[in-house]
Amino acid sequence: MATMNFSVPADLKNRFNQVFANANKSAVITRLMEEAIERAERKQQSDAAVKRVLARRASAPALSTEEILLARDALRSAADAPCATGA
Repeated sequence: MATMNFSVPADLKNRFNQVFANANKSAVITRLMEEAIERAERKQQSDAAVKRVLARRASAPALSTEEILLARDALRSAADAPCATGA
């Protein structure tokens, strides 16, 4: 297992030692690091997804409100129509 050294404010160290006095502190830090890594990875994935959506929107054709409403109504009408298979 690898060793890492960090500098933290003394009051934070003291609070950590008090709260986790009876715990395996290495295990606590390991769990916190894993959570931080997972959170950072999710943030990176989210940021990448937002960039992809914005890139698609930039190249999407601009539609008027009327065109959007007409398309919505057409989709709703199609969804309400009976199925061609008779089901």
